Amino acid sequence: MPNTTQQSTIKPSALALLPLGVFLTLFIGVGTYLTMQGVDFAFYQLPAPVAALPAIVIALLLSKEKLNKAIEQFLRGVGHSDIIAMCMIYLLAGAFAAVAKATGGVDATVNLGLSMIPASMILPGIFVISAFIATAMGTSMGTIAAVAPVALGLAQAAGMDVALTAGVVLSGAMFGDNLSIISDTTIASTRSQGCQMKDKFRENIRIALPAAIVAMLVFAFSSTVTEVPAASDIEWLKVLPYITILVLAVSGLNVFVVLGIGILLAGGIGLVSVDDYSLSTYAKDIYAGFGNMQEIFLLSMLIGGISELMRQQGGLAYLTQMISRIIRVFSKDHSQGQNLRASEFGIAGLVGLTNVCTANNTVAIIVSGGVARELAEENGVTPRRSASLLDIFSCVVQGVLPYGAQALLLGSVFGLSPLEVVSHSYYCFFLAIAAVIAVLLKHPNRQLANA
Repeated sequence: MPNTTQQSTIKPSALALLPLGVFLTLFIGVGTYLTMQGVDFAFYQLPAPVAALPAIVIALLLSKEKLNKAIEQFLRGVGHSDIIAMCMIYLLAGAFAAVAKATGGVDATVNLGLSMIPASMILPGIFVISAFIATAMGTSMGTIAAVAPVALGLAQAAGMDVALTAGVVLSGAMFGDNLSIISDTTIASTRSQGCQMKDKFRENIRIALPAAIVAMLVFAFSSTVTEVPAASDIEWLKVLPYITILVLAVSGLNVFVVLGIGILLAGGIGLVSVDDYSLSTYAKDIYAGFGNMQEIFLLSMLIGGISELMRQQGGLAYLTQMISRIIRVFSKDHSQGQNLRASEFGIAGLVGLTNVCTANNTVAIIVSGGVARELAEENGVTPRRSASLLDIFSCVVQGVLPYGAQALLLGSVFGLSPLEVVSHSYYCFFLAIAAVIAVLLKHPNRQLANA
């Protein structure tokens, strides 16, 4: 994962983006080809971490540093704090899901959900729950870890489209993460643009809320239940781990602490309420949960290393330079309104392309924030507007990246290809449309850069 402190001293290079192109060609291209050939589980035939290996080799060969130095840069990206934090969330989420399932917590929580949510509103209900938790926690990853197992159980019990349900969870998680005042993306975007969080929220909500409403309508019409499962008596004791982590999440407690408490509570309830459930079984379930996250754990580290090599070789600097040049061409000798739109589309394109390369929306905002602020100040885009656009378009891209952490985690929990997950991320698609419309529309108050 990139370190951005010396970004401006690195010489831009389009060639540095080649490793990412190789990875995407292998990962998406092979899976798509095999799907067209009718191969079952096509996207699992070439594991994503294996597809990343040729990209790593190319990135190392492209480096102008000595091999040992290039490898050090790669390892620095692998060990970046953001990468390690994501991997730890993977492990804890996997352990909690495995223990909760083994001790009956998932089944009990699904039964509770079926008792409370009307069959016609299961998907909108999941969206609202995910959005609420993500807004409170400030993290889409923690939200997915908490909600995904229950959402999967609800979908299976009601005979609903599992891939669509995964897309609903992803949509709600990205909605909340984008708007939360405690999320990393909000903090990064407001600080880089020099505006207040409340101002960015007000600007953001005007774009995000219409997209969320349209997405919920689509989810409501898509909540086709093929079978109506009978709800049995609610086992409140087994539901307690999920209720606890939801309450703790909403309270704003650190995601690591939330998941850790969930693992302990689910295991403790299993020991006292499930026959033949022993400490040995508990330990094995935790380890099995770790193992379930092996693929995305490895891929996240490898992508982090590739991103750092691309940064060091000028790939991200090239993107920044390219977008800046395009904007200056389109904003030259035009009206103020046209300059505003050109700058806003430039900010959107800059953060979006950077996000594609880093697979991390927070890092994408940090990398592109300086140039975005310069573009905004030159053409009268308000700080709150530029902060909102940075956050929105990084959210849009992160929510549709098949190799992004969110899609990988959901794919692992739901047993789906990440492409299947992101293809149902309807909120992110609607958010992109709403944001583009907002940019095209003129707003007089946007001409006051310091408003």
